[in-house]
Amino acid sequence: MKLQRLLSLTRQAVDAYQLIDDGDHIAVGISGGKDSLTLLYALKNLMTFYPRPFKIRGITVDLGLEGFDLTPVKMLCQQLEVPYTVISTDIGKILFDIRKEPNPCSLCAKLRKGALNQAALDLGCNKVAYGHHKNDTVETMLLSLIYEGRFYSFSPKTYLDRTGLTLIRPLIYVDEADITGFCNKYQVPVRENPCPVDGYTKREYVKNLTKMLEKDNPGVKERMFHAVLNADIPGWPQARR
Repeated sequence: MKLQRLLSLTRQAVDAYQLIDDGDHIAVGISGGKDSLTLLYALKNLMTFYPRPFKIRGITVDLGLEGFDLTPVKMLCQQLEVPYTVISTDIGKILFDIRKEPNPCSLCAKLRKGALNQAALDLGCNKVAYGHHKNDTVETMLLSLIYEGRFYSFSPKTYLDRTGLTLIRPLIYVDEADITGFCNKYQVPVRENPCPVDGYTKREYVKNLTKMLEKDNPGVKERMFHAVLNADIPGWPQARR
């Protein structure tokens, strides 16, 4: 996927759900993976022509896992002229050494989001951008359906009453395969996930299930995505047509 296509899809989502307002200071949550780094590229380039002026800064919550080198990410942020902050934590030690969590994903996500949101507030940001894409939207819906018995997926825009922050997901219209293609084309310095349970989670199971369903029923992923968009899920903003 070319940068122009990425920007087109990102702007479609931003305009449809009014994700960016004049004067926003947006914290981009950077894990070092392909999704968050693609989001960084998208928002940095969108800044150059979007009619509502805004600024961004990158924030990484370092879990403290051994062997996670952020040097290439720091160099990329310098190249893009994006302020970048790394928040050091003991989340990895808490999960795997102290608590020895057999299913750490939920608690890890909660701790990471808390650390990211607090850093965003401390740095004067009013919004936090996540790199969730179209596949994540569908997979979250299936996770909810299979394990919770309800039709639900995360919203492209969520206001957090307790902090005053607004969470946005500008890549919601972008397919994961296109993100992979973008990173390969532009040699984005993607970091390997250091988590010891990566690839062995319920989300990974649902990801593989989605691929199987798509193989047997071409177009089913797109139909499920539009089912989410049209489902009038509580908390979702009304999209502008």
